[in-house]
Amino acid sequence: MTPLALELRVRIAQRGPIPFREFMEAALYHPQHGYYSSGCAAIGRRGDFITNVSVGPLFGRLLARQFMEMWERLGAPAQWTIVEQGAHRGDFARDALSGLGEFAPECFAATRYVIIEPAAVLRAAQETAVAGLPVEWVSSLEELEPFIGVHFSNELIDAFPVHLAVRGDGPWRERYVDLIEDTFTFTDRPLSEPRLSSRLSIVDRMPGMDATFATNPFTAEVNLAALDWLSTLATKIQRGAVIAIDYGYTREQFLERRAGTLSAYADHQRAPDPLARPGEIDLTTHVEFTSLLEHAERKGFRLHTFTDQHRFMVGLGGRHFTDGPTPPAEIRAFKTLMHPGLLGQAFKVLCLEKGFDASPPHTGLVSIPDRAATSPRLDKTRARRMV
Repeated sequence: MTPLALELRVRIAQRGPIPFREFMEAALYHPQHGYYSSGCAAIGRRGDFITNVSVGPLFGRLLARQFMEMWERLGAPAQWTIVEQGAHRGDFARDALSGLGEFAPECFAATRYVIIEPAAVLRAAQETAVAGLPVEWVSSLEELEPFIGVHFSNELIDAFPVHLAVRGDGPWRERYVDLIEDTFTFTDRPLSEPRLSSRLSIVDRMPGMDATFATNPFTAEVNLAALDWLSTLATKIQRGAVIAIDYGYTREQFLERRAGTLSAYADHQRAPDPLARPGEIDLTTHVEFTSLLEHAERKGFRLHTFTDQHRFMVGLGGRHFTDGPTPPAEIRAFKTLMHPGLLGQAFKVLCLEKGFDASPPHTGLVSIPDRAATSPRLDKTRARRMV
């Protein structure tokens, strides 16, 4: 057993089965043994998975152009803030700030860059990556002072611990983790908190779900942590935007996946058992963007853009690749980031805004001119046109 598995074994022996949400939180964020917080997460071609940042510096440089546009739309304030959460080893911060310094020096001079990082081992790596750049740190979103600017995250929400709920021809039950003969296994119990019932009632009301429950067990992930995160974020952003890049679906698309989306990854392979080797493998679920948008609007945000990464990268690339010849490495990186068969289709870009003037929300902020963007409220037959 892994060191964390031994600790969880004791916890279950003392308290009985624990909700999967608690298991996932420990597996990813235990201070000493969590997959992310311990520095165990290996990202890149030689690691467990690749991400936009591991493709190379281009991703950060492209987003630097996006940040520059946001700064200009906010009126080019003398000081504004970029907040990054889920910064891992700090590569994105280095790439984005270096890009701003190169092609937007006035914006760079106005920028206060803050990384939210609770893990000491990751903060140490970030400090090395951004040495000489104007970066500050806080340990939590709650610690952050209210600001004008942008909150950015790349593959953050998919790693929030989720509740697992299952339903057949009876009421909803929650998945707990038990230990039987030294093996972690799922067991179903009553829901652990009232908010789950409220969220799951939305699933119950979707067309055709009664027939689904009657014929096949249905598994749903409920990401209460993401809703709480948005609630806190709404109290921190005075004027500005949230850019969240992650893989996921609209609610309609999400409910087509009857077995849920929980996955475990190691060495670029999907691990067969998400309960095996806690602390040594990645646990992740797809983001259900419709619920995020609905909650964000209740908290004072409005939707600016919801689109796929392909369209987002093409829009930014049109502004980036304009001066002189392009290095072959950047061309290869751009193809990986935008190609629908690679990262371009799987990843979605959600942009929320707050405190801007009453001008139409679909102009000027996100660089996707004249391209369709599907709202997370809508099904795949309806689209919103960017102008």
